[in-house]
Amino acid sequence: MDEFRSPRLVEVSPSDNLNTLLAARVADRPDATLIEHKTTPDGPWIPISAREFEAEVVAVAKGLVARGIQPGDHVGIMSRTRYEWTLLDFAVWAAGAVPVPLYETSSAEQIAWILTDSDVRLLVVETAALAATAAEVRDQTPALQDVLVLDDGAVAALTHAGAAVPDEEIVRRRAIAQGSDVATIIYTSGTTGRPKGAELTHANFVSLTRNAVARLGEVCPPGSRTLLFMPLAHVFARFIEVLIIPAGAILGHAPDTKTLVADLGSFKPTFILSVPRVFEKVYNSSEQKAAAGGKSAIFQRAAKTAIVYSRALDQKGGPSPWLRLQHKVADVLVLGKIRAALGGDAQWAISGGAPLGERLGHFYRGVGLNVLEGYGLTETTAPATVSVPDAVKIGTVGPPLPGLAVRVADDGEILIKGDGVFVGYHNNAQATADAFVDGWFRSGDLGSMDSDGYLRITGRKKEIIVTAGGKNVAPAVLEDRLRGHPLVSQVVVVGDQKPFIGALVTLDAESLPGWLSTHGLPEMDVTAAATHPDVRAALDRAVERANSAVSRAESIRKYTVLTSDFTVANDYLTPSLKVKRAKVIADFTAEIEALYAGAAQESHH
Repeated sequence: MDEFRSPRLVEVSPSDNLNTLLAARVADRPDATLIEHKTTPDGPWIPISAREFEAEVVAVAKGLVARGIQPGDHVGIMSRTRYEWTLLDFAVWAAGAVPVPLYETSSAEQIAWILTDSDVRLLVVETAALAATAAEVRDQTPALQDVLVLDDGAVAALTHAGAAVPDEEIVRRRAIAQGSDVATIIYTSGTTGRPKGAELTHANFVSLTRNAVARLGEVCPPGSRTLLFMPLAHVFARFIEVLIIPAGAILGHAPDTKTLVADLGSFKPTFILSVPRVFEKVYNSSEQKAAAGGKSAIFQRAAKTAIVYSRALDQKGGPSPWLRLQHKVADVLVLGKIRAALGGDAQWAISGGAPLGERLGHFYRGVGLNVLEGYGLTETTAPATVSVPDAVKIGTVGPPLPGLAVRVADDGEILIKGDGVFVGYHNNAQATADAFVDGWFRSGDLGSMDSDGYLRITGRKKEIIVTAGGKNVAPAVLEDRLRGHPLVSQVVVVGDQKPFIGALVTLDAESLPGWLSTHGLPEMDVTAAATHPDVRAALDRAVERANSAVSRAESIRKYTVLTSDFTVANDYLTPSLKVKRAKVIADFTAEIEALYAGAAQESHH
């Protein structure tokens, strides 16, 4: 059994809470910018200092008090990632209450479950449409007293309502929560069953962010900038929203992925947080732009140079003079443009949520963007491990953050203990008991660890496929490799109790037109492309490449192309974009069985 502990770098007082974190920033740098926000989608970024933000937080907190919110009450927030989300979060904490995030993509049924399970008293939603969805389940949520709409002036209404509440009341409430008290309940969008509400404490956030800043200082020094475009209902975005406070960094919000490239260009983040899918998309769209301009060969050569150059950085002596020259040329022709697409100033990126893959890790480092891979879960307040700037090992998710310990059990399961680990699931003692073994949180993920404590993720325990031949296959490796192809959107590897491994593949409707035009093919829709011989030939090659990463027994022998994609809207993806494998397998049984029709004869050859 491998185990590795990283000692705390910063000790935190048991009475510290999220309000003390903000107070320290206001005392330390009152007039330095804390947040920049836009009042219109194409308007300028307007700076808000720590002092100004603090004043807005207090004003909104008073409104919550005036609305009857008591210390310990639960307040729901359901909106895209925008300035008001962060303002409300800190205002709810200042009122002594507990924010409960909901994804704006949630169905009425999911909303009803979260609101009733956590007894939400007040719900703040972004739009009238979301208010209408919440209204559908109003009769099932007796604790809910009110729904406010951001687009209809909820912040101004709260500020107005709280005008008569004395300052002392907020001072009193801010001091109530101890580190061990619950700061938020985040419902894990689980790939199966009803979401469970993970209770994260003030100490989880305070200790983890202060220690992360101490360890990753050069990534987020005072004055550094990050643009949040992941949903704030997701623990990773929420962790970063808090992290910028002790870091002395500046936060921006980008609610709409359609304008993300323009927002990155105008905000100019110095560090970026994302999930691998976004890094894949940036790569694929850059590749297509080059191909559309007849520069496909130049792009391919530059990408290869970036990867070779990055690999050479890990060797004794580093890149040769000739490779350095090639890299300079590649930078002028291609790589600089990719940096520009990310705003031009980004030096660091933190990737989490799924494995990035070594190829993309080296590619981005060759571009000049150091990608630090992290690993964690809702239950660990986001990152439990993260690559450290001074000793990156691409392909690993780094060692435990200070204040955490990681252990790999005999069956390969990753177990986690320490400052970031949650206290349990809301109203669910059984699930809480099942989640721990001897005080260690059971992640459900499989991994291995090297002698320096660097963790490598190999798959999900629940997702291990056992073929009829008894071979254990972790689908993640194949899926990640195959998903990197510009034509591919999603992949689900199948083969449980079957003679060989197969796969269901969906096509990327966004990338398809560009790919077709660069390969001299006429325009066609996803349905036509699914059976087109040239598309199939490209997918065959992609499958072959993916198979080169695994043994023959683990390789994909047959695949089928589905004509509809897996999305959050059709409930095949969780809001954090993980495939609901069990649901896909249940709903596409016929397609899976067709892969294996006649397999009994084949297996004798």
